[in-house]
Amino acid sequence: MSTTTQVPRKVTRRGERSIPRQAHGRTESTVEDATAVVALHATARRALALLRLGFGLTFLWAFFDKLLALGFGTGRDAATGQVDRLGPAAWIHGGSPTEGFLKFGVAPSNWFHGVFTSMAGSAWADWLFMLGLLGLGVALTAGVGMRLAAISGVTLYLLMWTASFPLANHPFIDEHLLGAVSVVALAATLAGDTWGLGRVWGRTGLVRRHPILR
Repeated sequence: MSTTTQVPRKVTRRGERSIPRQAHGRTESTVEDATAVVALHATARRALALLRLGFGLTFLWAFFDKLLALGFGTGRDAATGQVDRLGPAAWIHGGSPTEGFLKFGVAPSNWFHGVFTSMAGSAWADWLFMLGLLGLGVALTAGVGMRLAAISGVTLYLLMWTASFPLANHPFIDEHLLGAVSVVALAATLAGDTWGLGRVWGRTGLVRRHPILR
């Protein structure tokens, strides 16, 4: 005879969702329940939503800055500080969004220095990079396609992490690695459902048939 019994739903504070628990014999999985409550707490949901929007708007800004040379990462002379908005550094005017970093930003001691420098300025690399920035920016800002955004984000972040070696402040952890972990966490916690279109998107027939689009 099974010893698994249903335990009534726990009483939660305002802003939390109640969740069912199971008791296996006399032992309850309190750690897993606590983790679930934290993830569903209204304050936690809003914090995750803010983190998602922060990442999304960062990717969107990077895309438009490189597209139009808005004078932040692109279109500014590092020596003089002079800004040439919509100038020749803009992607729409023939500038390369990958050449600067891959050609001059990868240390000669990097294990893959030759691989990255050979990619610098290539049309296919520019297109993949810019499409990645735009796709990630739209998905994270809107809160849709979070699983695909996580896969793309991890790929992009890990490539940039590899290109950044040797790291300056830690043997193997930097902002790129933390970014990769963050986009996975956002997708895993359905962060697009709060202050985003994730819930509506998830109800569509397309997403129901293909959950990877969630």
